[in-house]
Amino acid sequence: MTDSPDGIDLDRLRPFFVANVAGANDVALSATLIAGGRSNLTYSVTDGASTWVLRRPPLGHVLPTAHDMVREFRVMSALAPTAVPVPRTLAMCEDLSVNDAPFYVMELVDGIIYRDTAALASLSADDAQRASEALVDVLAAIHAVDYREAGLAEFGRPDGFLERQVRRWGEQWERSKTRELPAVDELARRLRAALPESGPATIVHGDYRLDNTMMALDDPGRIVAVLDWEMSTLGDPLTDLGLFLLYWGQADAQVIATGAAINTQAGFMTRDQVVERYADVSGRAVDHMDWYEILASYKLAIIVEGINARYQMGKTVGPGFESMGAMVAGLINSALEKANRSEITALRG
Repeated sequence: MTDSPDGIDLDRLRPFFVANVAGANDVALSATLIAGGRSNLTYSVTDGASTWVLRRPPLGHVLPTAHDMVREFRVMSALAPTAVPVPRTLAMCEDLSVNDAPFYVMELVDGIIYRDTAALASLSADDAQRASEALVDVLAAIHAVDYREAGLAEFGRPDGFLERQVRRWGEQWERSKTRELPAVDELARRLRAALPESGPATIVHGDYRLDNTMMALDDPGRIVAVLDWEMSTLGDPLTDLGLFLLYWGQADAQVIATGAAINTQAGFMTRDQVVERYADVSGRAVDHMDWYEILASYKLAIIVEGINARYQMGKTVGPGFESMGAMVAGLINSALEKANRSEITALRG
């Protein structure tokens, strides 16, 4: 029997790889949990000659609609012929007898993910500027894809998207919460009261940020893969921009993502510059961004509470989970403070 990391059974996976992954040899597999990612679990898997990446849901406490492997596999497969850089998908498995949970296999992409202080510090001011530009341009490229032409017309329900987002994340909170936080309900009330009117619907990544992209090894200004599509859907593209700005500009959110805050003094764009470039490249109006950033804080706080709930049940794999619970209230309180300062009257309560 092969010694497998938590969440992956290499002995049962071996025949699946031989039958479904081109080039896989009928020999013992070995695997390593890839660092980063506090939701779905990502492993490198090798037969000694080739190496692939396997993604599966977390262990325990999986919320409805979350951690959908089929969804990730489908959207990345559909985006392969577009201008959006994604890893090539290789095999999908929904048979729970193989690895106890749905999973998919994709190619291993050579590149670097800037997810910690040392990696960020390695960037020159010029590299940081070009990385910023690439991040905004690729986000605009995602939103420019004709989702009908890509075969994703039934991938989501854009009508009423923002109202459903607030409602469904409130339901997720009720399923995930480990304690009562009345401020969460107050934030949801204000978001409902101030719902903006959405522009044309697009593919929405749902968790677009620096460490969910991989840059070329020889060029920090070129993205070779956009990763972690588990929350993708069809809807309002400004929800992606709002979440990106949250990670870009607030310490707690950025620490959750990369362990280090973006340092605009080192060449990274300011948040205002990010919005301006996105508007220029996409041609979209960027009004009501306060609302979208506050929605992002609301969603992220609920996601983090779900991670905290799994941690408290002993169902997480890897380090860095012990501080998750303390970040939830900070994200919600920061969002309420931003709402209180907003020019949008309904957000001020």
